[in-house]
Amino acid sequence: MLDKKGLALAAMIGILMIIIGVEYFILMIVFLAISIMATKYQYFPKKEMGIYEHERSWENVLSNGFGPLIFALSSYWFGPIPYICSVSAVMSDKFASELGVLAGEPVSLKDFKKVRPGTSGAVSSFGTLMSLGGAILIGIAGIGLFGITPTQALIIGILGFLGSVIDSMFGVFEEMGIGTKGTTNFICSASAGIIGILLILWGIL
Repeated sequence: MLDKKGLALAAMIGILMIIIGVEYFILMIVFLAISIMATKYQYFPKKEMGIYEHERSWENVLSNGFGPLIFALSSYWFGPIPYICSVSAVMSDKFASELGVLAGEPVSLKDFKKVRPGTSGAVSSFGTLMSLGGAILIGIAGIGLFGITPTQALIIGILGFLGSVIDSMFGVFEEMGIGTKGTTNFICSASAGIIGILLILWGIL
């Protein structure tokens, strides 16, 4: 799934995660394992649609891993919740792009016209459902790994889903040639983590 540069960067991020806390590393492994399964699921239909990505490089690792790493490093001040929110957003986006494309007709957020599956800045009802499911899945994993409450897990899932929605909104600019898939992925993970920090400061989380 990753080329040599991608593997090297992923290994570096993994080592830093272990130093921060083994549970942080385990959650990232959970994300990676589920992501691989989601990517492999319905391989042939996605290949026929031209949206199957077999090999990824360091850009993909950086865009998906840098945000969670920042929030893992900030756990000294804010605890693990912003990190979990960030990973939840990445998983939410992953489920939308790998599973949500398999059913329904997406519409662009730019003009609400129907577009081909896999178009950045587009959403579908099935993709939205898959996106929410992926986000909540990470929240549930956080209960076992970090001891958060079910209520916190639900809020984290909602924030992760919100990060994916923000990703789709910025995807409109990507389709216009402003930014890349990497920048929208980073915005996705960063926005969920930042909102998580704000909710902590406000005493909600």
